[in-house]
Amino acid sequence: MIKYALICADCDAEFDAWFASSEAYDDQSKAGQVACLACDGTNVSKAIMAPAVSGTKKSGPPDPQKVFGKLAAKARQHVAENFDYVGDGFATEARAMHYGETEHKPIWGETTKEDREALKEEGVPAEPLHPAFTPAKPRDEDKLN
Repeated sequence: MIKYALICADCDAEFDAWFASSEAYDDQSKAGQVACLACDGTNVSKAIMAPAVSGTKKSGPPDPQKVFGKLAAKARQHVAENFDYVGDGFATEARAMHYGETEHKPIWGETTKEDREALKEEGVPAEPLHPAFTPAKPRDEDKLN
């Protein structure tokens, strides 16, 4: 087994992944099977890695909560900057794009469990965002005090 530090050229996310061998990484990468954890893009490559050299300064492994927090922050920022918020009209918007009634664009919003199941049954590509990756909802300027 070999562990590589990887970086996504599309969103600059950095993450680690284990592979059976160097050849396994090369084969999966060429086949487009190595995907970014943050944006799901396949423009991923090995990051520059420093060898583990022991010295006088002792540092433990990275704190998983801090690593996840940074990844989550990047994901929230990516969604906020690249997706249109459609509120509770998500199911309607997703269907309209799926059936060619409106232009395809990245969207996010809310939906009911029933609508989520119906979208899945219809083959409409939609996945729930993990709460840690969901940006703050845009403010409705008409409702501000």
